[in-house]
Amino acid sequence: MKYYRSLNTDKMKSIDWSKLGFGYIRTDYNVRINYRDGSWGELEISSDENLNIHMAATCLHYGQEAFEGMKAFKGKDGRIRIFRIEENAKRLQSSCEGICMAKLPIDRYVDAIKKVVKLNERFIPPYESGASLYIRPILIGTGAQIGVHPGTEFMFVVMVSPVGPYFKEGFKPSPYAILRQYDRVAPLGTGRFKVGGNYASALLAGEHAKSLGYSAVLFLDAKEKKYLDECGPANFFGIRGNSYITPKSDSILPSITNNSLMTLAREIGLTVEERPVLEDELATFDEAGACGTAAVISPVERVDDLDLNKSYVISKNGEAGPVSTKLYNKLRAIQYGDEADKYGWITFID
Repeated sequence: MKYYRSLNTDKMKSIDWSKLGFGYIRTDYNVRINYRDGSWGELEISSDENLNIHMAATCLHYGQEAFEGMKAFKGKDGRIRIFRIEENAKRLQSSCEGICMAKLPIDRYVDAIKKVVKLNERFIPPYESGASLYIRPILIGTGAQIGVHPGTEFMFVVMVSPVGPYFKEGFKPSPYAILRQYDRVAPLGTGRFKVGGNYASALLAGEHAKSLGYSAVLFLDAKEKKYLDECGPANFFGIRGNSYITPKSDSILPSITNNSLMTLAREIGLTVEERPVLEDELATFDEAGACGTAAVISPVERVDDLDLNKSYVISKNGEAGPVSTKLYNKLRAIQYGDEADKYGWITFID
């Protein structure tokens, strides 16, 4: 196979890492593993950005598609760090179980991620640039099929791209909206799995919110419309006094970032409450944020319930609160190697 370099050295030098947006930049290689005849094959290295799949593939017709999101960071010491790689592998397995796809073994997942990061090492942004290498593993049904039943052939692909902040505001509070005419997922549906359909169903609501000047939608539960659910493409949390409070339901994706923040919250002396959270509790929060791999934490300025004509103002001065700031800085410090990783969250690429 003939490989190519997607950006020459001169063009690489011209990249302003500090001004990167959260978008796609072509890199050198991706890696792939195919599942056929009941087993996973060997890892393949490719420089082709395209996937050659059958027009009757189950990912196209019946939504057999799951993905993950993670990041690689370059520390002050020059070492490459990947954050919570095995937890991402486990969550992909859970998603595959949820939509009847073959599960990739955790060790194969880890090896594939390490391989693709090493192959694209020159695209990892430098320390203190505010950017990172985003890693996107996907697992799709590729077998040709017309009947509605689980596929028998799958492909695991990992692509990477250097990225900047997910939200253009960065670590600054922004407004969110409650739009009751939209549901993200159905109760007992696929909300707890990281599958593309969940994101497709939220696109219209998200575009509506942005057209009104909001960063994203704070969804309510689809059944009763009174409990907080997901916050756009991320988990939601609130700080009240000495408590870190985050919604819990079968419709919410278990966020690895949120799980990490809960661990750090306990470390700094907060009580963690993971439970159903009523909308009315928004009025009691000192701070709030959306959290996930892409943004880490995006502080919430206010939440407007447009149907009830209510506004919950959380950031009174337009700045992120002290607890959110402390948690954000601690997590970022661990990711970049500026603070000791006492939890075994970091995987090194040598």
